Amino acid sequence: MGSDSFREKTGGLLEKIKGTREEEIIQQMERLYAEIEAKQSVWYEKSGFTCPEGCGHCCRNFEPDLLDSEARYMAAWLLENQADFAEEAAQGRFPFPENKGCPFWKEDGKYHCAIYGGRPFICRFFGAYGAKSKSGEEVFKPCKFYPTEILASHKPPLAHKQYNAEELKLIFGVLPPVSTDIMEKALSLNPDNKSTRMLREILPETLNHLKWICSMAELEKN
Repeated sequence: MGSDSFREKTGGLLEKIKGTREEEIIQQMERLYAEIEAKQSVWYEKSGFTCPEGCGHCCRNFEPDLLDSEARYMAAWLLENQADFAEEAAQGRFPFPENKGCPFWKEDGKYHCAIYGGRPFICRFFGAYGAKSKSGEEVFKPCKFYPTEILASHKPPLAHKQYNAEELKLIFGVLPPVSTDIMEKALSLNPDNKSTRMLREILPETLNHLKWICSMAELEKN
């Protein structure tokens, strides 16, 4: 998960909220994100098919909608790793408010993301996850922003179309991980609330809730 992983920190936010439902959800979300990373690494290694370095076009005009569990993880990650951003976002002020899409998308930087370690599922899935067709078959379609000339240079040449499981095995020798498998696990974390809300709406509310829990925990210690 990288150097900003909750698991690698001591004396941090998770210790402040130890024993709460929030701590449990955040830890389970981190496990799911780690699972995504591990499965994507296998796909990248065996298929050799990755997004062009420094692309980020899929995020430019896209604002994610978040599950409650995603918002909690993002809020916790911000409080732990980018306290200044967290304080501003809690008031509904984001670092790049002029963006039509995600308010954390930035022009410069390798990943074009100001909160890369706290990004939600859809941002982690982009470019390296398959899906299931109506018949239940595993399918994969290259991102619409993937340069046509790079797809054409692949051996065998690829196109912006959907490939079924049989085609994928012939082309890559392996199937990509499937997003629905992970999402089913995520939905089970909060079975009473499976709806999503836009990032700009849900994150400030979640940040303030998590800050309140931290303050209550501090009062109990004192």
